[in-house]
Amino acid sequence: MTEHLRLERFYKVPVDRVFEAVTRPDMLAQWWGPVGIVRCTGALDFTRPGPWDSTMINAEGARYKVSGQVTKVKAPNLVAFTWGWHDDKDQRGHESHVMLEMTEEEGGTRFVLTHHDLPDDAQITNHNQGWSSSLTKLDALVAA
Repeated sequence: MTEHLRLERFYKVPVDRVFEAVTRPDMLAQWWGPVGIVRCTGALDFTRPGPWDSTMINAEGARYKVSGQVTKVKAPNLVAFTWGWHDDKDQRGHESHVMLEMTEEEGGTRFVLTHHDLPDDAQITNHNQGWSSSLTKLDALVAA
């Protein structure tokens, strides 16, 4: 059974602005990671297909590494990528799939994040918390 998470937002800005915020490395770094992440390092670029990675660092110095492949970019409506956390020995774990969809609607842009192939309910809960917190930062960036 495929487990998934779906989060949705509506932004009162053009679809191009939202797409730019979720693909450009300089903008992506501003919202990537839950609240409390103070720094991200890595090759975080969703403008084109290919490998990506990110190490998120919190205020206490704890590191959280995730990596994958950008599998599809269709400007200004879609970005899809694989996702896998690394353990403390830098071994990549279970692979899941993320899709960011942006659709222009009257008055703005519908944004939908879907995270597929999560292994269990605990992972759905954890990713829901992480993505929801990250999207709070995206909300502020897009509205600025």
